[in-house]
Amino acid sequence: MNTNKPLTLDGASRIHFIVGDPIAQVKSPSGVSQSFQDAGLNALCIPAHVAPADLAAWTAGVSLCQNVDGIIVTVPHKFAYFDLCATTSERGAFLKSINTLRRNADGSWHGDMFDGQAYVQALALKGLKLAGQKALLVGAGGAGSAIAYALATSGLRELAIHDEDTARRDALMQRLASLGQCSVVAGSSDPTGFDIAINATPMGMKEGDPHPIDSSRFTPDMFVGCVITAPAVPPMIAAARALGCKTLTGTEMFAQVKDLMVEFLMGA
Repeated sequence: MNTNKPLTLDGASRIHFIVGDPIAQVKSPSGVSQSFQDAGLNALCIPAHVAPADLAAWTAGVSLCQNVDGIIVTVPHKFAYFDLCATTSERGAFLKSINTLRRNADGSWHGDMFDGQAYVQALALKGLKLAGQKALLVGAGGAGSAIAYALATSGLRELAIHDEDTARRDALMQRLASLGQCSVVAGSSDPTGFDIAINATPMGMKEGDPHPIDSSRFTPDMFVGCVITAPAVPPMIAAARALGCKTLTGTEMFAQVKDLMVEFLMGA
């Protein structure tokens, strides 16, 4: 990456939005924009703060802009965008959750979901082998569902899922169990007995948030992960590191997500 070269921005620039509520915490617009321009594209990524009630209308309006080529999706819109896509990948259809959209030839939107694939790639880069392991995942939302799907199809022995929305948790568990890839059970915030414990909720972004997983029960042989990117080292991850646990932060995960999204938006 050439960080000294200024970004190109002119009337011919192609625009990609990243949409969420809130949006101020995202770090990706500069990195995604730089990736486009390093690839020789006159393209930029722009943040958009859109409330859930306004999402369909905002998307319809943005779709009228002929120089808008893509939309990246963050909390809480990943499920909503499934219904706003004309077509999706098989993975997106299974999850009914989308984090990246690009244009079809007719101008409609095609969506995919890369959070899970990216998380498994990031775990592999940390040297973690999933085969035969027991994992606890807290959070069955957009990112959590995607990570659960990727974990369940990557050789785990058992995947336990915990979410305060038990109906959402149970629906995800049932669909994952139907794949026949690994044992899928209900979990709790207690990581005792697990090899891997991952937080896929927003808890930890606000000062004073409780730890989404009971960090008092971490042991040094556990691998502890989190999806949030701000703060860069969430308190739960700091607690795990203090015990000697290997960890994966949301920032480290997002490096992999960004590359997959950029490849998709460029048509790969």
